[in-house]
Amino acid sequence: MDVHQNAKLTPRGREEMVKLVVDRGWSLRAAAVAYQVDPKTVSRWVARYKAEGPSGLQDRSSRPLSCPHRTPRAVSRRICRLRRRDRLTMAEIGRRENVSQATVARILAANGLNRLSKLDPKPPVRRYEHPHPGAMVHLDIKKLARFRVPGHRVTRVPRKDSKGIGWERAHVAIDDHSRVGHIQIWPDETSASAWRALIATVRYFRSLGVRIERILTDNGSCYRSYPFARCCRRLGIKHRRTKPYSPQTNGKAERFIQTAIREWAYGHSYNTSEIRAAELPRWVHRYNWHRRHGGIGGKTPISRLGLAGDNLLRLHT
Repeated sequence: MDVHQNAKLTPRGREEMVKLVVDRGWSLRAAAVAYQVDPKTVSRWVARYKAEGPSGLQDRSSRPLSCPHRTPRAVSRRICRLRRRDRLTMAEIGRRENVSQATVARILAANGLNRLSKLDPKPPVRRYEHPHPGAMVHLDIKKLARFRVPGHRVTRVPRKDSKGIGWERAHVAIDDHSRVGHIQIWPDETSASAWRALIATVRYFRSLGVRIERILTDNGSCYRSYPFARCCRRLGIKHRRTKPYSPQTNGKAERFIQTAIREWAYGHSYNTSEIRAAELPRWVHRYNWHRRHGGIGGKTPISRLGLAGDNLLRLHT
């Protein structure tokens, strides 16, 4: 029990009360009146103090020393075995072992078996990296609210001045090998915006001397559309899509979005969403050229493109 050490009849108060009786010769009734407790309570603490010393004044567990009606350990082991081996429900285990379902639930919870999902080991995390820049580029889209005044995400003050102004989408691309990123703001996530963003991404990477061979996207409608597929064919890019309901497959893009949201979109207080969009190219430049990335050994993404010194200076303008 978590109590204040200076409160009455906590270890310190009990010791003062007991010493009135033991050291100063007070009667049990006088000490009880002084501390507003029953004389039997004073007698109990005095007896424990004489038998155990100051340690006897500490709180003890209320758990009984014995429990005749406790579920036998053999039954508990059988319940856990039926859960692990046969994956039976709690009701079925209770019928087989002739115990209540509440008892089965309590035993399974104590052993971490109350959920069937805990019986299956988690699949190992598969980390991969393509051998060279452009071998795989991850694409994704992040929906951002437009605003006329700074929002509550930054100011912590709820406001409705930007209600009804609409949304905009950040079309994100990040190279699997180098982690070089590219972000563009488009008004929506239709197929037209998606393939136009792809063309802009291809041009950006070509300016860095990188040819995109494959892209990986989720199963959004814009990425499953015919115009987007036709754009990929004309650009000579192979299109791969993630497994449904598995965003971790496109984890590099998801993580890049988190970084952009934290450091760019919500990292500063912008007066309008247009000012926030104007700041985006500067943040992307800092991310690619100056910000060290933990996933590539603390290097900057641009350093993994293998650019010569002269080209590096020419591009860094």
